[in-house]
Amino acid sequence: MDESTTSPTPTAPASPLPWPPVAVPGQGDATEPLSSVGDQPYSANEGAALLDELRAAIARYVILPNGDALTAVTLWVAATHIQPALQHAPRLAVLGPAKRCGKSRLLDVITETAHDPLITVNTSPAVVFRAIGDDPPTLLVDEADTIFGSVKAAEKNEELRGLLNAGHQRNRPALRISGPEHKTRKFPTFAMAALAGIGALPDTVMDRAVVIRMQRRKDGERVEQFRSRRDIPALRDRLEAWLRPLLDTAEDLVPRMPVQDRAADTWEPLVIVAELAGGTWPEDARAACAAMCAAEADKDDESNLKTRLLQDIRRAFARCGDPDIMRTRDLLEELLKDQEAPWAEYGTTGLSPRHLGLLLKDFDIKAATLRFEGGRQAKGFARLRFTDAWARYCPEESTSENGDESTQTGPDPHP
Repeated sequence: MDESTTSPTPTAPASPLPWPPVAVPGQGDATEPLSSVGDQPYSANEGAALLDELRAAIARYVILPNGDALTAVTLWVAATHIQPALQHAPRLAVLGPAKRCGKSRLLDVITETAHDPLITVNTSPAVVFRAIGDDPPTLLVDEADTIFGSVKAAEKNEELRGLLNAGHQRNRPALRISGPEHKTRKFPTFAMAALAGIGALPDTVMDRAVVIRMQRRKDGERVEQFRSRRDIPALRDRLEAWLRPLLDTAEDLVPRMPVQDRAADTWEPLVIVAELAGGTWPEDARAACAAMCAAEADKDDESNLKTRLLQDIRRAFARCGDPDIMRTRDLLEELLKDQEAPWAEYGTTGLSPRHLGLLLKDFDIKAATLRFEGGRQAKGFARLRFTDAWARYCPEESTSENGDESTQTGPDPHP
């Protein structure tokens, strides 16, 4: 056979080139950073850049009240991607005083960036029970004022409010009788949730929420039109690719918190995400946490009013020489003297003995018939009855022995 017509000897296929070293966030650097496109892994320094991009995308379509609120929303969205690693599932309360404040638009942007969004205008507890699993969705409720905005509506949706409260903390299942054999079944409730509405939500929901108080745009403030199919389509997948490999790391993190108690529980997931990202995000997260929690404390009208009353009563006793007992009439007179206090305008004719009793009822402080100088009896208050409430709700700042610093009495700070 002619040599030119013989078949060439088969050769083995070339071995595939090895993958380049890959950096997993929090586990050292790769020799060469990779782009966060498609299925390629993220390098360790891309988390902060991705949060920067998410923050810029939110600001492009929604005007938030301030930079702290923008930081909070950015971190809340990112935290939805690490829910299996969290102990608490913070709510995001997006509130406005009227229509056209950007509440629904913000919820639209969150829908396109949060983990597994489940959005509804109104819903039933049964639907929510069955939607939550080991890897929970992100619950998004628009027009929440139609659910909780009136006494009648709130009473009708008391079960949903209980679910939202229970779902703030892990391992708080709802028990229901299910199936033909009527067996008790546990339904998980743990899931992050964002609720948008006019006015305020129930106090128990607000207490578990990062609160965003939206405002209507002024003339000259411009945002871009948002279209869900066109805008920020890849951010959710990129957040997932960055954060999902870090679930174990996130679960072990116990970040330093600038607040205590439930506020610390609510903000901890956001600070965890900031710690995973690095850069300026941890500092920004703690600053936003401290500022926004302080602002909400001032807006907690009913609770704040009662605490103000306790403080003013302590001042009234002090101005009178801290007597053991004080007539109700004299106490009211002292309270009404303060022109900067709200008591002269409280109710229709100012603070009355009845109003005073109602405001102090929750502290278990009641007027009693007491014997004063000269043997006369009158309704009044014993100073001793206030000391426990003062210590709990408005502790005085104590000065250290050297007088150069003061510390407030109270529980130890959250770790």
